[in-house]
Amino acid sequence: MSHRPVRAENLPAPVGPYSPGMQFERLVFVSGQGATDPATGRLVSDDVAEQTAQCLKNVETILQAAGSNLHCVLRCGVFLLDMQEFPKMNEVYARTFGEHRPARTTIQAAGLPGAGLRVEIDAIAYIP
Repeated sequence: MSHRPVRAENLPAPVGPYSPGMQFERLVFVSGQGATDPATGRLVSDDVAEQTAQCLKNVETILQAAGSNLHCVLRCGVFLLDMQEFPKMNEVYARTFGEHRPARTTIQAAGLPGAGLRVEIDAIAYIP
C-alpha cells in the first residue's frame, strides 16, 4: 500500500502545509478548495455562485492530475460562510455534477481561510 501527493501546475498554491490532494491506491482525497483563480491568484468573485464554480474547477484540476474526474467523485464536503447562500451554491453544484450525485455534507462555517471566501469544497473520488 502506498500513497502520494497529487499536485497540478495550474492550481493556486495551498494556504498551509498540506497537499492539494493525496492518492491512496485508487482513491483520491482532495483538500478543501477555495475560489482562487490560478491565473490571477485572486478570488474569482465575491459571488457565491461564481466562487462555487471556481472551487469545483479547482477540485476537477486535482482529480485530473490524479487520473480521475468529477464523475468519479464519491463524496463532497461543502463549507459555506452563510447558509442563506445554499440555493445559489446548490444550483451551480447540481449543474456541474449533472446526473451524478455524490454523497455530500454541507455546513455553515464560522469562517473560511481567505478574505472574501464564501465557499470551500473538498472531495473523495476513485481512479477508474
